[in-house]
Amino acid sequence: MEPNATTNENLNLYEKAENYAKTSLELLKLKTVCSVADGVSSLASKIAIGIVVAFFTLFLNIGISLWVGKLLGEYYYGFFIMALFYLIVAVVIVKSHHKLIKTPIGNTIISSILKETETKK
Repeated sequence: MEPNATTNENLNLYEKAENYAKTSLELLKLKTVCSVADGVSSLASKIAIGIVVAFFTLFLNIGISLWVGKLLGEYYYGFFIMALFYLIVAVVIVKSHHKLIKTPIGNTIISSILKETETKK
């Protein structure tokens, strides 16, 4: 009678391990779907905000260009001045992009990943 009890316990343990593995895999799939959905929705909202800000900036720049051009006597002068302003901004960004853009974005991504793993524990 002893060998049958051990065999039943081994089968029962095997079934529990199999169920645990299946449940763990399903949980991993659901967590992955949740993370992807969170990332995509976050990206979509940032793109929408970026589009609105881009239109605002575009129309503001056109208005400033026309205003400065009117003050200087020719409208195209305003557009040249705004182009020069953006050239200066581009040079500053290129020279300091690592400190102004790359490091803060990298830190944000890392803190987001670490925050996500802390909540999973």
